[in-house]
Amino acid sequence: MFQVVFNKISAAEMAAMPKELQLELLCEFQVMPQDLDKLEGESFGRVRRDGRQLYRCRAKDYRIYFGPHVEGIEVHRVLHKNTIRDFLFRSNLPMAEEDEALGRAGGFWELIHEAQGQR
Repeated sequence: MFQVVFNKISAAEMAAMPKELQLELLCEFQVMPQDLDKLEGESFGRVRRDGRQLYRCRAKDYRIYFGPHVEGIEVHRVLHKNTIRDFLFRSNLPMAEEDEALGRAGGFWELIHEAQGQR
């Protein structure tokens, strides 16, 4: 059976939102594990660094960072878009290539590693 698994940090990020917003984000997050290599469109992107890859889904004003999991899809982080834009601005990274720049930024991967330690 396919599941969307939230680690402790992404679950806390979702829980901090109003229930209606949670449902809206999950409705926009239509991803199946078998579709990961075929994700297209402006709503999806990939973040790569050091041989590691995460996927990004734009849902409303949020960015959902996720990857494959043995049970389906694991959500690593759910961040408001302004948080990422602020991060890129503070890091002096170009805004046009958001996903590529984000993948090169060590601070983003520290957020992901922090979440993995919270399982």
